Amino acid sequence: MPYAFAQSSSARNGQAAITTTKLGENLYLLGGAGANVVVHTGSDGVLMVDGGLAENAAALGQAVAALPNSGPVKTLFNTHWHPQQTGSNQSLGAAGVAIIAQENTRLWLTEDITWPWNGQKFKKLPKIAQPNKTFYTTGTLDSGIRYGYISDAAHTDGDLYVYFPQQNILAVGDAAYGQGWPVMDWWTGGWIGGIVGGLQRIQSVANKTTKIVPGQGPVLSHDDITAQIDMYGNIFDRLNQMLNKGHSPTEAVEAKVAKEYEAKMGNSDEFIRRAFESQWAYLSPDA
Repeated sequence: MPYAFAQSSSARNGQAAITTTKLGENLYLLGGAGANVVVHTGSDGVLMVDGGLAENAAALGQAVAALPNSGPVKTLFNTHWHPQQTGSNQSLGAAGVAIIAQENTRLWLTEDITWPWNGQKFKKLPKIAQPNKTFYTTGTLDSGIRYGYISDAAHTDGDLYVYFPQQNILAVGDAAYGQGWPVMDWWTGGWIGGIVGGLQRIQSVANKTTKIVPGQGPVLSHDDITAQIDMYGNIFDRLNQMLNKGHSPTEAVEAKVAKEYEAKMGNSDEFIRRAFESQWAYLSPDA
């Protein structure tokens, strides 16, 4: 199936330009809001997977309303707690929308967070913007759309997937990346071993013809996920060996353990440093 752009809303009044790609019947990928947003339309209301950044929520809402067979948003999934996923929570929560997340994601959104590696601060969301329907393992909507916990801690400890069986589309948030190195958020549970495990779990939920929508970048295939499993598996093995030999994050960066992937992925220094630190956080959380 071709993934041609169906329409594009231009930037007006300083709003983000939201692009729209048709994924299948009543299913669309909206880009430009800060993260990939998957939208399902139909007679039973609109379902969204992730909501972009808060400053783009109005533009995103207009783009969603302009989709064929659109209507009121009934359900919003947060694939994890990051601002790129939760920026529509305030407006949609105030409108009474069901905001679904894994329980750990809700917990992170109830407290202030500061990343220790760069000092970036994130304010907790007000009650109305917090997920109001949480789960621990899996769930199924009346429409047959399935969702589940990616418990491997690929990106955070609250990652989830949403599977649309009719269109054979799997939305996975930042448990998979479509471009560049992922953010290695070990402060809220993600780690390099979890990236490998999470991708394996994604592949087990999918089939050979499933299209996988990552949090950032283009739609991925089953073969793309296989290639990522191989790459991150190699990096994990190398970092684990360095950890066991007493090396430091700086030494891992200097060793250029991901050098052969940089032509495609970009400079790996920041990712490797955080990935090495993630082993400390995951394997020795109280150290």
